[in-house]
Amino acid sequence: MPLPQVSSLNLNLRLLFPLLSPFKPSSLSYLKPINHSSSLFTILASSKRHRNIPPPHHLKPNLARRNTSTLSSSDQQKVAPMETTTEPQPSVGFNKRRAEGRDKSDKPHKNLQLKVRKLNPVNTISYVQILGTGMDTQDTSPSVMLFFDKQRFIFNAGEGLQRFCTEHKIKLSKIDHIFLSRVCSETAGGLPGLLLTLAGMGDEGMSVNVWGPSDLKYLVDAMKSFIPNAAMVHTRSFGPMLSSDTASMPDSSQFQEPIVLIDDEVVKISAILLRPSCLDRSPHLNEEPVMQNPSERGLDERMDPNGKTGSIMKPGDMSVIYVCELPEIKGKFDPAKAVSLGLKPGPKYRELQLGNSVKSDRQNITVHPSDVMGPSVPGPIVLLVDCPTESHLQELLCVQSLSSYYVDALGNLPESAKTVTCIIHLSPASVISGSNYQRWMQRFGSAQHILAGHEMKNVEIPILKSSARIAARLNYLCPQFFPAPGFWSLQQLNYSAPESSASSEGPVSKLCESIAAKNLLKFTLRPYAHLGLDRSGIPNSATPTEIIDELVTEIPEIVDAAQCVSQFWHGSRETEETTSLQDSKVFVEEPWLNENSLPGCLENIRRDDLEIVLLGTGSSQPSKYRNVSSIFINLFAKGSLLLDCGEGTLGQLKRRYGVEGADDAVRHLRCIWISHIHADHHTGLARILALRRDLLQAVPHEPLLVVGPRQLKRYLDAYQRLEDLDMQFLDCKHTTAASLDAFEGFIESNKDHSSPESPINVEDTTNKILDGPTGQNIDCTLFARGSQMQSYWKRPGSPVDNRMAFPILKTLKKALSEAGLEALVSFPVVHCPQAFGVALKAAERINSVGKVIPGWKIVYSGDTRPCPELIEASHGATVLIHEASYHLIFFLATFEDGMVDEAIARNHSTTMEAIEVGDSAGAYRIILTHFSQRYPKIPIFDETHMHKTCIAFDMMSVNIADLPVLPKVLPYLKLLFKNEMIVDESDDIVDDAVEAVHVGS
Repeated sequence: MPLPQVSSLNLNLRLLFPLLSPFKPSSLSYLKPINHSSSLFTILASSKRHRNIPPPHHLKPNLARRNTSTLSSSDQQKVAPMETTTEPQPSVGFNKRRAEGRDKSDKPHKNLQLKVRKLNPVNTISYVQILGTGMDTQDTSPSVMLFFDKQRFIFNAGEGLQRFCTEHKIKLSKIDHIFLSRVCSETAGGLPGLLLTLAGMGDEGMSVNVWGPSDLKYLVDAMKSFIPNAAMVHTRSFGPMLSSDTASMPDSSQFQEPIVLIDDEVVKISAILLRPSCLDRSPHLNEEPVMQNPSERGLDERMDPNGKTGSIMKPGDMSVIYVCELPEIKGKFDPAKAVSLGLKPGPKYRELQLGNSVKSDRQNITVHPSDVMGPSVPGPIVLLVDCPTESHLQELLCVQSLSSYYVDALGNLPESAKTVTCIIHLSPASVISGSNYQRWMQRFGSAQHILAGHEMKNVEIPILKSSARIAARLNYLCPQFFPAPGFWSLQQLNYSAPESSASSEGPVSKLCESIAAKNLLKFTLRPYAHLGLDRSGIPNSATPTEIIDELVTEIPEIVDAAQCVSQFWHGSRETEETTSLQDSKVFVEEPWLNENSLPGCLENIRRDDLEIVLLGTGSSQPSKYRNVSSIFINLFAKGSLLLDCGEGTLGQLKRRYGVEGADDAVRHLRCIWISHIHADHHTGLARILALRRDLLQAVPHEPLLVVGPRQLKRYLDAYQRLEDLDMQFLDCKHTTAASLDAFEGFIESNKDHSSPESPINVEDTTNKILDGPTGQNIDCTLFARGSQMQSYWKRPGSPVDNRMAFPILKTLKKALSEAGLEALVSFPVVHCPQAFGVALKAAERINSVGKVIPGWKIVYSGDTRPCPELIEASHGATVLIHEASYHLIFFLATFEDGMVDEAIARNHSTTMEAIEVGDSAGAYRIILTHFSQRYPKIPIFDETHMHKTCIAFDMMSVNIADLPVLPKVLPYLKLLFKNEMIVDESDDIVDDAVEAVHVGS
């Protein structure tokens, strides 16, 4: 069916802007291999003028507020143009200072402001609210917000908290304190990104108080490797500190007394510590509870009684019960009584309401507040309970400090007891459903119980409704590339609610009344008249059917478009691969599609050979519509790999494959490869590794191999002090082509004169690999005068890594072989120090008639400016996955100049630069990803230059057998988003300061 809206859009845009100069792409023609056919864009590029980038700062519509370059205007003019020789050469601009890690070194360090608000002791509004992190994917612990007029408290900050708050317009800038109920990836996975976001807000940035048990120091030390210290100066741990002295051990009661953290006129927040009951013989704990700033302390070595490092009690085992007590609500003032006691209306009325006694105006008496005030009402009390295991439960049942909140056997409250208003249970359903836990809940009398742990009854309700809505619409248009989200297939999951639980210890007389938490459920604390549950903010659940009905009403022609797309997968495969598309009315204006020829690696390809799943396609920080970087390489029966692992990667896997399917995917991971240390590329790593550890703890297995820049090892080493990640690390520099060639050469040279029993000098071997003739010219060619632009890839000595490289390279080779891969090769790119791209090459295969068929090749750019290393690595790639952080509007040249300028300042690529890199390398297909959050739904594009290219969306799944079809779908995507091509700045654009702070991402 013809799509007039699609084919005419380009013309309409030009008619709107007739006086503006045409699109002016930057020249990359000198990077092109000689023997490749040129695309239309290449021809256009070669016919345009060559220029040095960046252009002058002139006439940038809507860019004055957006320009967040790390360089001044004068610095950019000095840095971007490359040195030239007597023979003029075209050049590609880049920020050399940023590539060297020096772009911020000359700026004063931020002294992040800690918010100090004037409190309102007579709060008119106060409530606790469930923030739905983890409720549809079961990947993190839900967060809870305690809200006051002038203060906000967040309990737990799991992955996805920022996306949830952005979606529901909960302003993170208003948060004053963050409390962790445990210190682990489940409860704190979103903390690094949140701290970075807060540090970038406004001109000066801001900080926030972070509280947690003593193990918080391990997390803080790990985050230091990529988060500025200024963002962590207000992290405070509490409770007994672990020590190596095991001579004595305090009993449980010595660290179960409440530790008061905050006590002001608004709220008193105390912490009660829980440890697993089986750890009574664990390492010594100092008897005096203390509060410390973990950023000022080093890590303690902990020893078991035999003198060996490690212990029964691990960091992260400690759990916390938080007690939030609001001040009492004073009784109502009675003016009639005041008059009868001789008081005149005026300031003395106020004094009495504040609790002060005054002298009567007409009588010789003192008037006390109790004389004119009604009876006070005790302030509401909220408990947040995190009891993660049965071992913690045994300890919970013995906590004496909670006895003041219990009712007696008849259900009456003792005279000295305090009434608990609401208890939010963060404990898992497996613990809550037990009879012991249920009996413990009953001891609080009439308290309202909210079950906010992993409640399976809510998993089919998507937390991120905006993202789920787009996923459903994409699925309707093209289910082959956009499968139905996994959470909508979970309605049949078995769930045993506490009400139906049984126990061998005997039935519970009457189970507590409780409700399962839902997204944005509130429990109102003030005003007192409204005390209780408030369901008004709970989002309405939307089914796929409702979303599609809305879509068809909004865009009626989408029905025909979906039928057109479905035809791409019908008919014979041979026809689909070889027939010209000129007969299609949709593509009559796209003759360039005829030049596509099928690569040899796709001959008789199987659908269970490879699937590329784009889990996160945005940059900087998570947004409503796009999560941050992560690519899942699904090799089906042969396992899987992850390329980058930004925050929320596990949640995205579970949304794509469902809870059980994602567990299987994590269980069968062969390797995780990280491009560089920026937070949007690796902060989801700990959660993935922790889950894999738990899934395989009862099964013999090898630690997972993580390949990344050397700075990542510092983070992982420090984090492993907190919880075991069950991984081994390999520096990207050991997986470059030069290093791998030298490694293979050494293996070959030692085959004949060595035996398995022969000792191998690993350090000498690795030094040969790194310092041999194949790698000796790397440093000396960086930015050499007269040379074309080179990547920044300094190679400082790293003896510890060198010593470990040889055996781990053998492990990598084995893992790749089991996955059916011939090679994983990292290559340096231009972004920041130690930034890499990667090429994956599949092994050759033999078809049914004995013909050798070459393996496919996938190249992922990481974050980078266009550079020769990327061109070389992408030569002949089956798929090039290229970042395109900055998009150029084709008809607006001045806007294009501004985007190129900003892309250079941050060492990113524009959309058209990414396309031209793929054309230069002769890549068969190009997938553009890592979009700036300026384009939350879809970038504005012109399919004229997209003959082998497609725009990536979260959850997009590209099977290798469907690559010939990939570009054909692009015009229909434009139709799907025809009413959403222009960004709603008030809703979707991320503020520049926030976008810039994520270490440039």
